[in-house]
Amino acid sequence: MPRVSEQYRADRRAEIMAAAARLFAINGFHSTSMADIIGESGLSAGAVYRYFRSKEDLITAVAETALSSADEVFGSLLAEGATPSPEQAMTAMIHVIDGEMAHHPALGIDVTRVGLQVWAEALRSPQVAARADGVYKRLRGYFAEVARRWQAAGQLDAGAVPEQVGAAMLGLMQGFIVQRLLVDGTDPDDYLAGVKALRQSID
Repeated sequence: MPRVSEQYRADRRAEIMAAAARLFAINGFHSTSMADIIGESGLSAGAVYRYFRSKEDLITAVAETALSSADEVFGSLLAEGATPSPEQAMTAMIHVIDGEMAHHPALGIDVTRVGLQVWAEALRSPQVAARADGVYKRLRGYFAEVARRWQAAGQLDAGAVPEQVGAAMLGLMQGFIVQRLLVDGTDPDDYLAGVKALRQSID
């Protein structure tokens, strides 16, 4: 019985997040109220507030769910002491953004649309800013670890600072998200080819 109860709670929480994510993706955060989310979820107000105290809680929960795709990518890339190249890491993330994140299996939306709104919301909401800071530091840390291992393998300049490389890689990933949403015809392979050409010209 406890296992059924836990599954029930997980299912209700997922239903509420999916409802909120659909509305956030279509209407944005400010045009979406908790009443809207309650109506979209088909649950009672009490049921929704039992799992999420505020719209900010839902925003950050949706963002964390979206990040699970990145966790899986890096979990695979870095498993068992592997040494993926920065190019491999960027390629994997760009294709996940254009694939799984654009058609998120759990939320049923393009979660990068919500991600872009989170960046803007973080400028006005200390709560969202604090959660976004943790999320993006985690992503930056993954990229830094890729750089650290590549450096240990003798493939990256010994004077390079892995944290700085990780920050630059995160910026390139975020740049792709922005262009994909705002610049029609942005292609992941073209973007990656441009990144590679830029790296070679700097080298």
